[in-house]
Amino acid sequence: MSQSSSRRGFLKTTGGVLAANWALHANVHAQGTNEALKVGMVGCGRRGSGAIEQNLKGDSNVKLVAVAEVFKDKADDCLRRLRRVEEVANRVDVPEERIFIGLDAYQRMLPHIDVVVLATPPGFRPIHIAAAIAAGKHVFAEKPVAVDGPGVRACLAAYEEANRKKLGVVAGTQRHYQTGYVESMKRIHGGDLGTITSARCYWNTGFLWRTGRDPGETDVAFQLRNWYYYCWLSGDHICEQHVHNLDVINWALNYAHPIRCTGLGGRQVRTGPEFGNIFDHFAVDYEYPDGVHVMSQCRQIANCANDVSEAITGTRGTWNSKNYAITGERAWSFPRRQDNDPYQAEHVALYQSIRQGRPINDLKKVAESTLTAIMGRMSAYTGKTVTWEQALNSQESLMPQNLAWDMKLPVAPVPVPGQTPLR
Repeated sequence: MSQSSSRRGFLKTTGGVLAANWALHANVHAQGTNEALKVGMVGCGRRGSGAIEQNLKGDSNVKLVAVAEVFKDKADDCLRRLRRVEEVANRVDVPEERIFIGLDAYQRMLPHIDVVVLATPPGFRPIHIAAAIAAGKHVFAEKPVAVDGPGVRACLAAYEEANRKKLGVVAGTQRHYQTGYVESMKRIHGGDLGTITSARCYWNTGFLWRTGRDPGETDVAFQLRNWYYYCWLSGDHICEQHVHNLDVINWALNYAHPIRCTGLGGRQVRTGPEFGNIFDHFAVDYEYPDGVHVMSQCRQIANCANDVSEAITGTRGTWNSKNYAITGERAWSFPRRQDNDPYQAEHVALYQSIRQGRPINDLKKVAESTLTAIMGRMSAYTGKTVTWEQALNSQESLMPQNLAWDMKLPVAPVPVPGQTPLR
C-alpha cells in the first residue's frame, strides 16, 4: 500500500465529494439501543494501544474491527497485545485485510466502523476528526486536538457538525471524568472559593522517550517515530502535555478562555538536533476576564523539582488538586482513596451517552483548551503578547504541504524570542 498522501488530499476528505460518498455508506446506529458497535483505531502507538483497550472495556457490545497506522510493526504489536488481554481478546476481530497502512489509511478504514479512536500525533488530529465526523462516526480523540490556529478552527467546525448529526465526541482530557476533579468543580462553581482572583498550574517533569534513526529511514518516518520533538506533530509539550492543566483552569473558570497571554521559554538542556525544534521549558502569564491572572509553568528537564498540579484562589479560600482540598471559610477535601480511573471512565461515559441517545460532545471544550496552550507557545516563541483572537485567527499552518512518505523534510528552525515573527 502506498505510504504517501498530500495535505491537499487530507483536507479534501472533509469537503464535499468524499463527505457525500461517506454519507451514503455511513452506518450510524440507532440511538438508545444496545446494538453492536464496530470500532476502529487510528494510531497504534503507546497511547493508542492503551486507549483502545480502555475503549473496548467501556461497553460489552463493541468490537475492534479495523486499525489504521503508518507503521505496520506498530499495528501488529498492538493487535498481538490486545489478543493477550483476556477481557477484550474475543472482541478483537481484525483480519489482515482490515489493517490499513499509510498516511491515507484512516480514509480507507472509516467505511468499516461506527466508532473511531484517534491517537496519532496531534498534528493529524484536526484532519482525522473532521473526516470522522463527515463520515458520521462517533469519536474518541486523544488530546490535544490541534497544534495551530487552522486546526482549532477545523475542530470548532467539526463540533458544530457533530451536534447537527448527534454524534458523540469525547476527548482525552480525562480529568473531566475523574471523581475528585468533578466533585471539586461542583464546589468551586457553587461558590465555595468565592470570587476567583488568581490561579496557577504546573506540568514540570523530566525527559521523555526518543528513538534513534534506522539506516535508510526517511525524514518523515523518523520524525513520526520521534513525533514529540517536532512542533508540527506535537505542538510542543506545552500543547501536548500541559493542555491538561490549562483545561482544568478553563473548566474552573466556567469554561472561560484567556483574553491574552505573555510567555517565555527556551531550550536550556535539550539543545541537540536529536531533540527536534521544541523547547524544554515554558512560563506563561495568562489573563482571563475580570482581571484573573493564571501563572502557567511546564518543563521537561531531568533532576529538577517535579510538580504536576493546579491551584485556584478566591475571596473565600484556595483549592489545590494535589489533595482535592479547599482551605479557607468552606474547608473541604475529597479522599484520594475514593477516586476513580478516569482513563476508563471517559470511555464508559461515551458509550453510555450513545446508548441513551444523548451523545456527549466535548470537542469545543478541548479545542479551546488546546488553543489556550497554542497561544502560550506562540507568545513564548516570539516574545510577544498574544491575544485569543490572534491565536484563533492565525494563518500559520504547521502541517507540511503535500506531505509524502519519501519527501525531504528539513527540521524547522528552533524559535528565537524577539526574532521569530508572530504569524
